[in-house]
Amino acid sequence: MSNNDGKIEFMKLYSENPSKFEAETAKDILSLSIKTFSPKIAFASSFGAEDVVIIDLMYNIHGDNTRVFTLDTGRLNPETYDVMDKIRKKYSISIETMFPDYMEVEKMVTENGVNLMYNSVQERKLCCEIRKVHPLRRMLKDLDAWITGLRREQTFTRSNAKKVEIDESNNNIIKINPIVDWTNDMVWDYIKKNNIPYNKLHDKGYPSIGCAPCTRAVAAGEDLRAGRWWWENDLHKECGLHWNKN
Repeated sequence: MSNNDGKIEFMKLYSENPSKFEAETAKDILSLSIKTFSPKIAFASSFGAEDVVIIDLMYNIHGDNTRVFTLDTGRLNPETYDVMDKIRKKYSISIETMFPDYMEVEKMVTENGVNLMYNSVQERKLCCEIRKVHPLRRMLKDLDAWITGLRREQTFTRSNAKKVEIDESNNNIIKINPIVDWTNDMVWDYIKKNNIPYNKLHDKGYPSIGCAPCTRAVAAGEDLRAGRWWWENDLHKECGLHWNKN
């Protein structure tokens, strides 16, 4: 079967029964997706706990051809760069790094200030749009499918996410969420059993890690996403990569 035939068959299966893939394991759904869409499929990693799990799973399937990209916003923590280098060395893979357009950043910072995210929800979303969403779209325009580390229990805005979705905000490409049904305990059990490098901010109380100005540690019992944009009252705490409501 040619690669194009595989894509047609994949989409046929999805259109006939969108829930068909829900019973598949993370390994099986990654194997099928990579076989179907490679090389025009890549994993978007921010190098949190979920992401290093998926990289390990992908490497065990696809070896050196594992395709990973990251969005370097220019405001990441040193610990994130540390684990990025450790992952690169452990698996001997390239990490495609997407940076924001410098002219957009310069204009935004000149007009709104370097820490504009604290001024208002609107300005925070502007920062996310320029530093994250625009680079993501540049990457996705040449792909047929992308892989994420989303999990349903992370936040209520992700509670209905499926293992396979049509990404309407990105030209209807396929979006694969292989561990969407995993629990936090399952993620950490996999990391420990397989001795995978992870972001050391997790040891300091950061369950969710984004840009340094927008992420803090959380107290015991707090929501997993409580450390993201903690100064905002808006419950819909997303940057726009996975949820595009205004």
